[in-house]
Amino acid sequence: MARRSRHRLLLLLLRYLVVALGYHKAYGSSAPKGHQVVTAIEYQEVILACKYAKKTMSSRLEWKKLGRSVSFVYYQQSLQGDFKYRAEMIDFSIRIKNVTRNDAGKYRCEISAPSKKGQNLEEDTVTLEVLVAPAVPSCNVPSSALSGTVVELRCHDKEGNPAPEYTWFKDGVNLLENPRRGPQSSNSSYTMNTKSGTLQFNAVSKLDSGEYFCEAHNSVGRRRCHAKRMQVDDLNIRGIIAAVVGVAFVISVCGLGVCYAQRKGYFSRNGNTAVNKTDQITLCLTELTLKKMDNTHKCKLCSLSDCHSIMAKTKAGEVILHLKPPQ
Repeated sequence: MARRSRHRLLLLLLRYLVVALGYHKAYGSSAPKGHQVVTAIEYQEVILACKYAKKTMSSRLEWKKLGRSVSFVYYQQSLQGDFKYRAEMIDFSIRIKNVTRNDAGKYRCEISAPSKKGQNLEEDTVTLEVLVAPAVPSCNVPSSALSGTVVELRCHDKEGNPAPEYTWFKDGVNLLENPRRGPQSSNSSYTMNTKSGTLQFNAVSKLDSGEYFCEAHNSVGRRRCHAKRMQVDDLNIRGIIAAVVGVAFVISVCGLGVCYAQRKGYFSRNGNTAVNKTDQITLCLTELTLKKMDNTHKCKLCSLSDCHSIMAKTKAGEVILHLKPPQ
């Protein structure tokens, strides 16, 4: 009885294997590979490898770049897009001769080939990381500052990958991240952030005057900005006091001049002017020159704000002055 039960179990196992083999033969199999991460420096070459055992004539290969939208890199035995001019195929792998930062991303190769089990589909995923050297950083250095104030110098680069770190230099000498460790610790008090690129003086002094520049660096390369000079001066108290006194003196003189002119009537308004006739005649005869025009003479008496005209006619040797009120 025991032998018969064993035979039955073997027959059941054989039937299961036959069914399983028949299923794979009808529908094929799919075997995803592992995930690769490839790092390359910009403008150098890189190989995106598709790990597959052996290439056959009946194998079908496709390379795709994944993202928000899937685009073909290799399709129907031909490279697509700008890869035609800067890449080549090596079996199932792609060799990019001049990689750029725009090439960074996730790629997938798909290989389908007939087999004894049916149509076999395998795929492999590769992530390409492109390292980029920093560009010339932008440096913000104030040209002047007052002693005792808080001053911040800024440095930034937008292109480096990985993100660069920053180092500041004064007069060509590297400033340490911790000023207490350097020879200039007794002369300066500053805080440097190598990640953000800021150099802050808590209370800047005249000893901090000099030429400053920043260097951005990562694992690929380093770049510097042009040096800029920062001049620190003390607050000139005597000059400020002298300027205030001078302004006050000018204002006082102008005020006295205005009061004097107002008392003399130079700023009197039209309609409110009470000018003595004798004063008009005297001023006309003494200050203005009469011009003879057909026995008629005309003179004008002008002050800062009013203009009075006086007509004089000559008749039988007599001078008759007619006053003309101001208009």
